[in-house]
Amino acid sequence: VGLVNRTEVSEFVLKGFSGYPSLERLLFPLCAAMYLVTLLGNTAIVAASVLDVHLHTPMYFFLGNLSILDICYTSTFVPLMLVHLLSARKTISFIGCAIQMCLSLSTGSTECLLLAIMAYDRYLAICRPLRYPVLMSQRLCWLLAGAAWVLCLFKSVTETVIAMRLPFCGHRVVSHFTCEILAVLKLACGDTSVSEALLLVGAILLLPVPLAFICLSYTLILATILRVPSAAGRRKAFSTCSAHLAVVLLFYGTVIFMYMKPKSKEARVSDEVFTVLYAVVTPMLNPVIYSLRNKEVKEAARKVWGRRWSSK
Repeated sequence: VGLVNRTEVSEFVLKGFSGYPSLERLLFPLCAAMYLVTLLGNTAIVAASVLDVHLHTPMYFFLGNLSILDICYTSTFVPLMLVHLLSARKTISFIGCAIQMCLSLSTGSTECLLLAIMAYDRYLAICRPLRYPVLMSQRLCWLLAGAAWVLCLFKSVTETVIAMRLPFCGHRVVSHFTCEILAVLKLACGDTSVSEALLLVGAILLLPVPLAFICLSYTLILATILRVPSAAGRRKAFSTCSAHLAVVLLFYGTVIFMYMKPKSKEARVSDEVFTVLYAVVTPMLNPVIYSLRNKEVKEAARKVWGRRWSSK
């Protein structure tokens, strides 16, 4: 109730690509197809890691979590964005905007932590192979993943409530295709310094810190792999790690490019298109990268589908 009383805004308009109808017509089939591939690919990975006993290992437990995150993250904005690409009315309710902001912040933040947890898991598996089953127990897996989800949800709820309690006056047009927190804060006419400080602290804790941890893990992993005597052993270790590294580079590379590049006064449409593609492409490529690099995933998928068809 407190939220609504403070503002007279009942809805926001998401500007998106309203000035470019031909671009909207091009983006709709492209984003719809990529969203469909994201849903299918990530659902397949979750199904395989749950149904195949051979994949009941920490690595696939975290990979399943990453796939669930990717489904949740894209689902927070893609369905509404697809509707808006086709319709002239591009509005979202105040509460809808708050929910969308909170969920996309939360899932994006959780992914930063999860990628660091996955790097730690690979470090233990490769650098401490004999102690690995004891060190990375099932309980620790649940604890690490659960802590990442809960902490990021708590952080995002806090950021969203503080941002949405600000008074909004003047126009209600968000220059973005989703209720992205920085775009919404531009419409507030109160003091946004608390929100901005919180976001900065969050960004430092979730970008450079996990990234440094991932780099450290992989430096240690690389040093260990190079000492492996057999070429086959080296290849196997490289193949699981290179898949994870590709996902890390893709995710962090695009996020850092989006948020660290110098802000131009005039928002360019090319930036918006890049944001859409980054937000839709990354979750779509995760299952592709992992399954292409991994015999176990391919085998499990074959078994799961084989079982499906034979039961029919």
